[in-house]
Amino acid sequence: MSIWFRQLLADWQLIRRPELSAVPFVFAAPDHGRMMITAVSHLAAEAGIEQGMRAADAKAICPGLEVLDDKPDRCEKLLRGLAEWCIRYAPVVAIDEFGKDGLLMEVSGCPHLWGGEREYIKEIVSRLKSKGYTVRLAIADTPGAAWAVSRYGKVTPLVPSGTHAEALLPLVPEALRLEEPVLAKLRKLGFYQIKSFIGMPRSVLRRRFGEGFLLRLAQALGTEQETLVPVQVPVAFQERLPCLEPIRTRTAIEIAISKLLEGLCTKLQAEGKGLRKGVLTGYRLDGQLVQVAIGTNAASHNVSHLLKLFKLKIDQLRPGLGIELFILDVPKVDDVAQEQEAIWTAKPGLDDQSVIRLLDRVAGKVGPQVIHRYLPATRYWPERSVKNTFLLTEKPTADWRLDMPRPTELLPAPVAIEVMALIPDHPPRFFIYKGVQHQVVKADGPERIEREWWLDEGEHRDYYQVEDEQGRRYWLFRSGHYDSEKQFKWFIHGFFA
Repeated sequence: MSIWFRQLLADWQLIRRPELSAVPFVFAAPDHGRMMITAVSHLAAEAGIEQGMRAADAKAICPGLEVLDDKPDRCEKLLRGLAEWCIRYAPVVAIDEFGKDGLLMEVSGCPHLWGGEREYIKEIVSRLKSKGYTVRLAIADTPGAAWAVSRYGKVTPLVPSGTHAEALLPLVPEALRLEEPVLAKLRKLGFYQIKSFIGMPRSVLRRRFGEGFLLRLAQALGTEQETLVPVQVPVAFQERLPCLEPIRTRTAIEIAISKLLEGLCTKLQAEGKGLRKGVLTGYRLDGQLVQVAIGTNAASHNVSHLLKLFKLKIDQLRPGLGIELFILDVPKVDDVAQEQEAIWTAKPGLDDQSVIRLLDRVAGKVGPQVIHRYLPATRYWPERSVKNTFLLTEKPTADWRLDMPRPTELLPAPVAIEVMALIPDHPPRFFIYKGVQHQVVKADGPERIEREWWLDEGEHRDYYQVEDEQGRRYWLFRSGHYDSEKQFKWFIHGFFA
């Protein structure tokens, strides 16, 4: 489908300033020291003013003309915003790079959602017209044919499948998106319609008009593939649900999400995939978008589980006057591991789907940042021997060390303390931590842990487990040996339960 905004900037200005509806106006931008007209309103066009004319000449033709300053990127920003709005009608929407005044959409499989192609076109035209834009649309088998018919066609905007070549024949050469030098050659040779030269040999056309001419002709006919660059890259798994009536209630939103998930999970299951992240977008009547997202700790295509996660976020959707279209995107998927059936009863731990679903619901309520999983790492230093992982399916490459006691709370980095010890290699008698003195009544150790020489140089550590007079247990260590020539230090590194 091609959508041509006949007076894009003029319509946009009238939406912002309705009082200009009775005043001829134009947009102008500086070009080599002169103000050149870049866009023309309907009344200004009726007065004989054209795009590309000098603003001074235009004022001479129409004394009451109002000249507005244009910006180089204004039209592109408008088209991008309109393209994002049109995603409700098709997943692939691209900006027309040739004329910079329209959109191209891949609408295969979309018109039936609105009752057919004619109702589909009528819906888009009426919605854009209600917003204040004057448009012409066309649907054809190729982007080039749709572009041509939307701008130069005079019969119908709906070109039946397989007849796009015949629809191009009576159109002018400008419908092929050709550059002006090529168009000038065609006019000079008397080719005022596409049917005048479409039957000529390719070698003759290439010699006279160049390779670019043949490319545009082939794109329009469909013998050469034309790739659209969408403003938003569509995801592989997506479900759409247009609503017959605008939805406002929580119950109706839940029903809509359930229908989306049923279709989506069927596709995911067929591919052996599961959802890891899902984004639900609601298109409201006032043109605003509302979104909520969910995430899972493991790939899932279970409808009831995913629906429970979305239910936690429904209150964040603000339907306003009503939501007319729901789109469920799945930007992240993973393979779903097949569950192995066992004859005996085991303790699956994190392989238990009920545990994973519980973690998903906790993350949905308070956020995924509160869930942490740690695995052992083959390192010497205690603060380096644990690593954080975000995958529940990741398996440890080493076993947890169980031969020596370790504190239940390990500080991210050791904290220096003041210590008094009677004999150099004995545990301390007391230590001062955060300004509080702790008298040591029991102690075990030392446990020597060497520095990882392949990473850095320095002293080893001698760890002690100590208990103070109130029964609290700490993990302390001395860095290096007692030596009059070296400066040794004591640190606290963790707390026992």
